Amino acid sequence: MILIDLTLEEIEALPYERYHHPHPKVQRKMEALWLKSQGLPHKQITRLTGISPNTFRVYLRQYQTGGLSALKQLNYHPQESELLAHRTTIEDYFRTNPPATIKEAAARIYELTGIQRSESRVRALLKRIGIERRKVGHIPAKADVEAQEAFKKKSYNRAWSKPKPVKEPSFSLMPPILC
Repeated sequence: MILIDLTLEEIEALPYERYHHPHPKVQRKMEALWLKSQGLPHKQITRLTGISPNTFRVYLRQYQTGGLSALKQLNYHPQESELLAHRTTIEDYFRTNPPATIKEAAARIYELTGIQRSESRVRALLKRIGIERRKVGHIPAKADVEAQEAFKKKSYNRAWSKPKPVKEPSFSLMPPILC
């Protein structure tokens, strides 16, 4: 069990920081430390905050080395795509030559930039750039145009013909079915 000594100022700052810090990860760290300051056991703190015991120990060690300011630091940086450096080139090319498929788009990106990515990554890049997929229909190769026109005329005539007269309504005297 890692023992920590919180000052009175830090104990007073924890309730504010655990709700008002802009980043949710820091809020979780402050929540865990606040629960520790209230004297709860580690197992109960990890259950209440939803973190693993190892993560909680990391938080405590961060506090021991640098205080509350160490807990407020976020030491990760999201990965940037190499293709974003070529964004304007890719966007201009695809605006003038839209690809028919994602596979074709991946091949064109490889030709333009020399960077090869999977279809799912290319799809995500195109979506991020703002290029939407087109949903294209097709006409079968063996389509018979004359037969289609005849069907249209026949169905249109049937749709606009007079309705058949309805016979007198008939009613049956069946008792209702109770469910």
